[in-house]
Amino acid sequence: MNDNQAPTAPPPPEPPQAQRRLARRATLINGIAVLFLFGAAAIVLAADALLLTFACILCSVLLYKLSEILHRRFKLNRKVALTAVVLLLLAIVGLGGWAMAPQIAEQSSKLAKEIPAAVERLQSEVTQHPLLKRIAGELPPPEQIVKQMGNLVPNAGLFFTGILGAMGNVVIILFVGIYFAATPQLYTTGVVRLIPQTKRDRARQVLQELGHTLASWLMGKAASMLIVGIATSIGLSMLGVPLALILGIIAGLLDFIPYLGPIMAGVPAVLLALSISPELAMYTVFLFAGVQLVEGYLLQPLIEARAVDLPPALVIVMQLIFGTLFGFAGVALATPLAAGLSVLVRMLYIEDVLGDRTVKRKESG
Repeated sequence: MNDNQAPTAPPPPEPPQAQRRLARRATLINGIAVLFLFGAAAIVLAADALLLTFACILCSVLLYKLSEILHRRFKLNRKVALTAVVLLLLAIVGLGGWAMAPQIAEQSSKLAKEIPAAVERLQSEVTQHPLLKRIAGELPPPEQIVKQMGNLVPNAGLFFTGILGAMGNVVIILFVGIYFAATPQLYTTGVVRLIPQTKRDRARQVLQELGHTLASWLMGKAASMLIVGIATSIGLSMLGVPLALILGIIAGLLDFIPYLGPIMAGVPAVLLALSISPELAMYTVFLFAGVQLVEGYLLQPLIEARAVDLPPALVIVMQLIFGTLFGFAGVALATPLAAGLSVLVRMLYIEDVLGDRTVKRKESG
């Protein structure tokens, strides 16, 4: 080493402010990682509870929207309007169920008996064709098909198995939804308080947009389900397909699930029609296709105009993903979950992170 060379001076220490920034950044990254792990664990270990909570939120959003309409139109107190909405819905469901309960019970028992007979007749018919015979040979026996369909019905959109579990889910969703709808500010304020003060105004905007989107989608979907159920029952009755009422109710309920729901509702109707004649089965297929065309080109655009425009491929992919992760409940709730996620992605990522605010929001209605 050259004696004339000056010794290298040690680097100057970083200012305390820079060290604090690095420490805060490291703490933030670690916090995000911990939250991600906790979130993943919660999704895996408490998926049923999370989906049930989301169903309660959907119920509360619908009740709040209906009470808001009464509050705005008739100048009623908000809680009085909510009470009127709940009593009116209970009266409609109770009176409708009381009036149609004997017919629904009778047709449900007949449907459980007719489906296996229809499957057996279908398998006996296809044995006359070599290709269809090979396909039919790979199908499960009729008893197993009926058992799978029976397992599907009490768990459709539910989170705990069995009849008691279904009733428990309905009670939980209704009562928690009423509590949420009665004092929504209490819960939204609690969520906003978890956000830094500089971002609380934006958090309120995001929550308001989420509520508006889900409420508009639910209102449109409820009207669509009612129309599909009535149209299907009337159409099947005119065609002479047996058990038209219960098949129409199934079609209306499964219409909550876009794209996949109508296919699931059409299978038992087509099977029953095929047990009578192939021509009736063909007309039944045309009926379901016609109802879905009307819904797809008339009702669905009205829903999307007031809520959120979800591409069909995205909805189906979300149904497959949530169905794989959470079962039938995930399939049933995939579309509103996708609608909520689209709002979060647009507002929190596209607008806030990327700075792109060219996407036009839906008009508030």
